[in-house]
Amino acid sequence: MHTIEKYSFGIGDRFTKQGEAQLKAIMKANDKGIPVVPVWNKSNREHMIVKTKPADTWTEATTATAALNYKGSWYVDADHINLSNVEKYVEHSNFFTLDVADYIGKEPDAAEAEAMLKKLAAYKGTLEIPGISEKFEITSGLLEEVVSKFYVAIKEAALIYRFILDNKGNDNFVAEVSMDEVEEAQNPVELFFILVMIDHFGIPAQTIAPKFTGRFNKGVDYVGDIDLFRKEFEQDLLVIDYIVGSTNLPKNLKLSVHSGSDKFSIYPIIGELIRKYDKGIHVKTAGTTWLEEVIGLAMAGGEALEMAKYIYNTAYSRMDELCGPYATVIDIDGAKLPKPEAVSSWSSEKFANTLRHIPGHADYDPMFRQLIHVGYKVAAELGDKYHAMLEANKEIVGEQVSTNIYDRHIKRLFDL
Repeated sequence: MHTIEKYSFGIGDRFTKQGEAQLKAIMKANDKGIPVVPVWNKSNREHMIVKTKPADTWTEATTATAALNYKGSWYVDADHINLSNVEKYVEHSNFFTLDVADYIGKEPDAAEAEAMLKKLAAYKGTLEIPGISEKFEITSGLLEEVVSKFYVAIKEAALIYRFILDNKGNDNFVAEVSMDEVEEAQNPVELFFILVMIDHFGIPAQTIAPKFTGRFNKGVDYVGDIDLFRKEFEQDLLVIDYIVGSTNLPKNLKLSVHSGSDKFSIYPIIGELIRKYDKGIHVKTAGTTWLEEVIGLAMAGGEALEMAKYIYNTAYSRMDELCGPYATVIDIDGAKLPKPEAVSSWSSEKFANTLRHIPGHADYDPMFRQLIHVGYKVAAELGDKYHAMLEANKEIVGEQVSTNIYDRHIKRLFDL
């Protein structure tokens, strides 16, 4: 098994143009003593919309690491894949996010469920996890509920993992199990039994992405009870610490925070707790690089600014279409969005400040930001025109990308 490093940071890139700019931020963190490694992640849905292929992301990573003479580890994540699409990612990925959220709640085969319940019966009684003051009473009813809810999802993760293993070999990739894109958060007891079943199916998951309480909307800050998040995150760390000592799960198993882009209010909590317990972390970002591209174009002025305005104005007119696939991870009130006619008169500074995520800035508008976040399809439809505009303004765009990853994300997370 290839062992991923303690700290890994997802650097999603819609258009595979900012590999060097992203890597510069990672290398700057390395120079400051933070041994974080880059993970270029891109989902199947994004590839389909932008009309790229898994090989393009791999090429972006290899080109960037060569150009900057980067000597550390790096990964390309087949993000949110399943059995229907995993095959095309095998050759050009070395990190696989096994997304089984759609299988949560599916009823298992009765005989398989009974066999799992017999295995889990050993946990009936009082479950005490070191470091957690609460004691958890494990009843037959609770075990039946856990198996009914999660067994099929874990079995599906095992099928995906076996396919990758059979086609790629054991030493060439990292496996993550993802259960975050659901409505209900998984509590620590559920996470405990999810991990027991992951171990049962022989999946050497090195990262686990549970659903936490609160809203993890795309590209904006966390919305929810900060104290409750702290409690959940700390308990999940302690559950992992306990479970790896009593199963065959990898000793470096760590939490993965999905839609982690711009969750500024919880970064200090995550950083504090992983340092307290000496644990690793994987933070998956996605569209913030795309947003920084638009900010860079706006700052460039002229035709580049006009293209940024066109992207917003078109996204505004196609709001329902663009927001539909992301309905569970955005909160946009169309009535409160700036009108296109107003945006058309904005200066470079006004547009950039409205889009750039600086909490407390008078111009910052999280709904404006979320709409452009899901509006990358508009830029994709511009095709070569958009790519040429990025190239023409490469320096100013790249500066926004690097600054965003290092100053707003890594510095907050690692308390630099």
